Amino acid sequence: MKISLVGYMGSGKSVVGKALATKLNLEFFDLDQQIQDSAGMTIPELFKQYGEIKFRKLERELLLQTLESRIGFVLALGGGTPVYYDNMKQVNTHSTSFYLRSNLKFLAERLEKEKSKRPLIAHLKDEELPEFIAKHLFERRNFYEQAHHTVDIGSKSVDEITQEIIHLLNLQK
Repeated sequence: MKISLVGYMGSGKSVVGKALATKLNLEFFDLDQQIQDSAGMTIPELFKQYGEIKFRKLERELLLQTLESRIGFVLALGGGTPVYYDNMKQVNTHSTSFYLRSNLKFLAERLEKEKSKRPLIAHLKDEELPEFIAKHLFERRNFYEQAHHTVDIGSKSVDEITQEIIHLLNLQK
C-alpha cells in the first residue's frame, strides 16, 4: 500500500504521516527530509545557495524515486510538490493520495510560529502571512483537490485524522 499526503505547509502532513505509518505498519518518508538528506543541507540553505529551480528538480527526482522504487509507504509531500511538473499525476498513478485540507486561520496561526524554518515565508511580517497563504491556497487548491480523497483536518486530533484516512482506505477495497 502506497499512501501520499498533500496539503499546504503546516497542515500536518509529516505528523499525520508518521502516525498513519505506525498504525499501518508501513515505512514513513518525508519528501522534504529526503531532499535535505540528499543535498546535505537544509531546505532554506538549498534555496539560498541554488534557488528554487534546483530545489524543484531534486524534489521531482526524489519523488519519482520513492513512488516507483518502494513497495509500501506513507509519504508526506512538500506543500508545493503537487504544483510542479506532472507531480500530482505521478502521485495519483503510484499511490492513494489524501489532501489534508485546512482553513486559513489555522494555517496562519501555526505557520507564524514556524516562519524561520520555511524559506517561502521567512521574510514575511506576521500581518502579511494570512494574505500570502490565501493567495497560495488559491493558486494550489486545484492541484491539491486532484487527490483521491480530501480530509478536512479542522480541529481534529492526529488520531482522528489517521482514523478517517484508514476508514477511507477500507472503503476503497
